[in-house]
Amino acid sequence: MRYRDLGRSGLRVSEIGYGAWGIGESAWVGATEDESVRALNRAVDLGVNLIDTARGYGESERIVGRVVRERARAGEEVLVATKVPPKNRLWPAPDGVDPAEAFPGDHIRESLDTSLRASGLDHFDVLQFHVWSDEWVRRGDWAETVADLKKQGKIRLFGVSVNDHEPDNALALVRSGLVDTVQVIYNVFDQAPADALLPACQEHGVGVIVRVALDEGGLTGRITAGSAFPEGDFRNRYFRDDRPAQVERHVDAIVADLGIDRDDMAETALRFVLSAPAVSTVIPGMRSVRNVERNTALSDGRPLTPDQLAVLARHRWERNFYG
Repeated sequence: MRYRDLGRSGLRVSEIGYGAWGIGESAWVGATEDESVRALNRAVDLGVNLIDTARGYGESERIVGRVVRERARAGEEVLVATKVPPKNRLWPAPDGVDPAEAFPGDHIRESLDTSLRASGLDHFDVLQFHVWSDEWVRRGDWAETVADLKKQGKIRLFGVSVNDHEPDNALALVRSGLVDTVQVIYNVFDQAPADALLPACQEHGVGVIVRVALDEGGLTGRITAGSAFPEGDFRNRYFRDDRPAQVERHVDAIVADLGIDRDDMAETALRFVLSAPAVSTVIPGMRSVRNVERNTALSDGRPLTPDQLAVLARHRWERNFYG
C-alpha cells in the first residue's frame, strides 16, 4: 500500500481508503455484519488506514468502531472519518439556507457525541459536514464549535462532503483556511473537480477524499441495460428508467477507445482518480473480501499514462443521477 499526505494535516493516509456506506445495512441491500467485519479487517491487513463512515449510514459507525477498537488493542492505528448530517435534513444544501438551520453548534456537538457512543471511540480523526454551501463561510457558530472540538481532542481535523456534482461550491471554504479536508465526487464521468477545486486544494494544503470513483457501480463495467437491484436498494433509484442503458453505452465507448476489456473498467476508473496528484485517498465501497483485495492491489504506483488520460478526458459525462 502506498500513502499520501492528507493535505497540510501531517497525517499520511492510504491512497485506497474504505468507504463504509455500503456496510451499514441501510441504503445498500445485501451486506451482513460478519462479511463486513471480515472485509474491514482484510483491508487493514492490506494497509488501508482510513475508513469513512457517517451518522446517516445505518449501523456503519458501530461496525467500523468495533473493528477499529479491536485493531487498536493490537497496537494498530486506523483513522476514522465520520459525518454530521444537516439539522434540517436537506440533501444537498439548497441556496439561501442559514448555517444556523443546517449546522448550529449544539447540533454538531450532539451528533458527534452520538457517533462517539455508537462507535465506542474516544475521538474521530476527521469530522465532516455531510453537505456544504459556500454561503456559510464565516457565518454561524460552526467554525467556533469545530475549533473547540479540536481543543477538546474529540476530533483532529475538520472537513466537508461537497454537494453531489457541485465541486465549485467549496472553493471559498478551501481558500478560507477553515477546512482541513474536502470529500468530493470525482470520476471518469465527472471530471469537474479537476478544473478548479483540486488545484485550489493543492494550493491551500487541503486534503482530498474522493468518493463515488466508480459512479455507484456504473464504472465497474457491470451495469447494463438489463441490470436490476434488490428491493429497497438505493441503486434502483440511481439507475432507474433507461439510465443503465445510458451507462452501458458510455462504458462501451470508453472500453473501445482505450482498447481494454470491460473487466478492466473498475481498475481503470480507480487508476484515473489516483493519477491526480491533489487526491489524498479514494474511498470505494467494499462489502466483500474479494473487492477489498482487488481494489487495494491497485496501490502499486502505476498511474494511467498521459495518452490514456487524454482519451478519458474526452469521456466527461456530467449529469446528476441522484436527482
